[in-house]
Amino acid sequence: MTIESTARLASTAISSSREGLAAQITDGVYARLGIEPSACRIEDRQKSERDIGYHLTYLADALWAEDVALFTNYVTWANVLFHSLQFAPTVLPTTLEVMREVIAAALPMDLVGVSSDYLIMGMLEASEKNATTSSFLENDAPLTGLAAQYMELLLRGQRHAAVQVILDAVRQGVDVRSIYLDVFQQTQKEVGRLWQTNQITVAQEHYCTAVTQFTMSQLYPYIFTSARKDRRMVATSVGGDLHEIGIRMVADFFELEGWDTYYLGANTPTDSVVQAVAEHGADLVAISATLTPHVQKVAALVEAIRTMKSRPKVMVGGYPFNISENLWRMVGADATAGDAMTAVQTGDRLVA
Repeated sequence: MTIESTARLASTAISSSREGLAAQITDGVYARLGIEPSACRIEDRQKSERDIGYHLTYLADALWAEDVALFTNYVTWANVLFHSLQFAPTVLPTTLEVMREVIAAALPMDLVGVSSDYLIMGMLEASEKNATTSSFLENDAPLTGLAAQYMELLLRGQRHAAVQVILDAVRQGVDVRSIYLDVFQQTQKEVGRLWQTNQITVAQEHYCTAVTQFTMSQLYPYIFTSARKDRRMVATSVGGDLHEIGIRMVADFFELEGWDTYYLGANTPTDSVVQAVAEHGADLVAISATLTPHVQKVAALVEAIRTMKSRPKVMVGGYPFNISENLWRMVGADATAGDAMTAVQTGDRLVA
């Protein structure tokens, strides 16, 4: 049995027993931290099991991808989140240690080693004392000032002023591509960081995202003006992925370069994507996954596209693919790209 197949088998075993494992791990964590179960409210217990379920999901998905970085990166994110929520610094390392013990007892002996290795790496990451993050708007990039101004207006709830400051910048000659990469992309990252560090609410996060989507739509007169290249692409997120700004940026960049694009948005079922690819005669399909738990759906979608007679090229992207350099190969894609600009360059190369 190879190391790779062992990791995949461990992933399947953990995923299929996730709820039962989460309950056992919660019991163990409560006992280790001296928490009396009878003193906990039902909703608190449910939240504990839910959070541990997330840990198990990310562990299983990292094992499926055979890349521990996907799990340790998640642990780093969770460590910052727990710190911002003022959890005791022992909570996350203790949880991962109990996870290792419970999984070792539940899984077949030949699957224990690889899962334990991933959890030990996660425990090392969780023990880091510097559970902080830096602002994405504190650098010397050319449009950092504009990004900071736009971000401030979003947080104040001044939607019209936020839109206007972007439109004014474009009318004054700022390239739309720069607005996308240096303002929208950076402020969206900053919004996520502010939520992660408990500085804004979910409602504020959603508001900022909605305003940015609206602002992007106001820039379309500057986007749909390029000479056509007689190349077609379909851009989509997979089913279950509710994030769409990243893949929408990619589609808009292709439009700016003369491609005819068919943007399907977030949470699109596999059958609907395949149908759209066939109907529009796509030369290229761009698929986005925002979170690691979406990666296996990307793999399923790529597999479905591979069965088509037209066999368009497939490019994947999103946060997990930026973490794991070989993940695009694991899902069967032709290429990956770290941002919208690189995506266009890669797409031109694939189709040419």
